[in-house]
Amino acid sequence: MRCTNKCKSIISYCVLCILICMNICGCGDSKIPLDYKVTNDISATGLESRAEGFSTNIAVTDKDVSAKGGFVLEENAAGGLFDVNGKEVLYARSVHERMNPASLTKVMTAICALKYGNLEDTIICSENITNLESGASTCGLKPGDKLTLDQALHFMLLPSANDASIAIAEHISGSVEEFSTLMNSEAKRIGATNSNFVNPHGLTAEEHYTTVYDMYLITNEAIHYPAFLDIIQLKEFSATITDKNGAEKEVSVKTSNKFHDGTFDAPESITVIGGKTGTTSAAGSCLSLVTRDSKGNPYIAVILHASERSVLYEEMIKLLEEINSR
Repeated sequence: MRCTNKCKSIISYCVLCILICMNICGCGDSKIPLDYKVTNDISATGLESRAEGFSTNIAVTDKDVSAKGGFVLEENAAGGLFDVNGKEVLYARSVHERMNPASLTKVMTAICALKYGNLEDTIICSENITNLESGASTCGLKPGDKLTLDQALHFMLLPSANDASIAIAEHISGSVEEFSTLMNSEAKRIGATNSNFVNPHGLTAEEHYTTVYDMYLITNEAIHYPAFLDIIQLKEFSATITDKNGAEKEVSVKTSNKFHDGTFDAPESITVIGGKTGTTSAAGSCLSLVTRDSKGNPYIAVILHASERSVLYEEMIKLLEEINSR
């Protein structure tokens, strides 16, 4: 899969535009379509794809909600399962408790990038992309590297590259600090009022937090952008970028989503569309996932602060099985 082919998928683009117009103009229903075919090319920026009044068209709960199938999340973790179109909370535990989101932060970063940037924009990496804690996930970008916003979003969302997230933030707002202000403004706009972001990547920092419910709102917002949906469905991605001397170099990445790499399987009749992973010592193992049932109805499932990665996926599978218990 390469990014060098920038031709747009005309059929996918037209279908998406028709569905978006139906939402905005009030024709048909306001359900989010997640059944179009994914392409390897990004076919739309998504700048006009957010349905009008979407922030008021959400699932709401102010308390824990027990699972009909008897699922109980592991101790100290928080989680929720949300029917996107039905606006129903199927499971909720500690969904309003503030927690470190780790790289789930990058979903909010993607929203800001897609709203305020252009996928064909050229990004020039600064020295700041190396200002990361030891062991932080990167895609190997170097100061002076040139790449498109499209490529940077792939690098950030698939392997969770922190260097790409800094490059995106500086391109959109000029600095990580200004971009964090933008992130918080956009979070408040979509109703994620119990979140605060101080960086675009989610590496541990004071006063950087969100909640399960806010991550539902943020993911719910992100899936209105066709580019976001296209990226999170991919298993791998390769791109040709240029270094500070103008020489071309290849960057290849793979998804960190263990449902997409074949490590774990979703429950029968449940299709995993994609999502975002996150892991730090402070946050534990986290996952925000977009799925659909056998009828094509979309759901968002979020787990924060699982004790370890294998437990996270085992718990997520049990949580997704609740969809079949309806």
